[in-house]
Amino acid sequence: MGFQLLVAQKEDNMNTFDLTPFYRHSIGFDHLENIFDSMIKMNDVTDNYPPYNIHSNGKDNYTIELAVAGFDEKNLSINLEDGLLTISGNKDNENSQYMHHGIANRSFRRTFRLAEYVEVIGAGIKNGILQIHLERKLPEELKPKNIEIKTGSAFKKFLDNTSKTIEGHISR
Repeated sequence: MGFQLLVAQKEDNMNTFDLTPFYRHSIGFDHLENIFDSMIKMNDVTDNYPPYNIHSNGKDNYTIELAVAGFDEKNLSINLEDGLLTISGNKDNENSQYMHHGIANRSFRRTFRLAEYVEVIGAGIKNGILQIHLERKLPEELKPKNIEIKTGSAFKKFLDNTSKTIEGHISR
């Protein structure tokens, strides 16, 4: 079974990318197809307001910046549930009369799917830019490690211990 990603471009031009070669040498990444599908569906229902940037601040740190001119912390909410980061802004209807109204201040909802082990570590607003700081915190067991290659008596001892551990699991 191949995985395909459908990418929309301008004026109904569609590109399909076959992702099968990327999965040939990997095991357990079947859920990525679902993630791609949900990302495409999220983009179908959202517009470009408010504009945003995503910065990579090193290997495991990221910052999302949203341009939220006219909003303050009372008008904004940030929620994280099941890996889905949602930023909402609600403006009260002002009864002001404008000669020209060029600054958008409509309500919005922007969502981001966070990768596994990415956590929100804080948020703040300055000069009309909402910053949300993220960090990927891998558990120790998932961090890279070097495996010692044993030889001679050390390898025989390792095999003895391993067979005892396996036999213990089987006899349970």
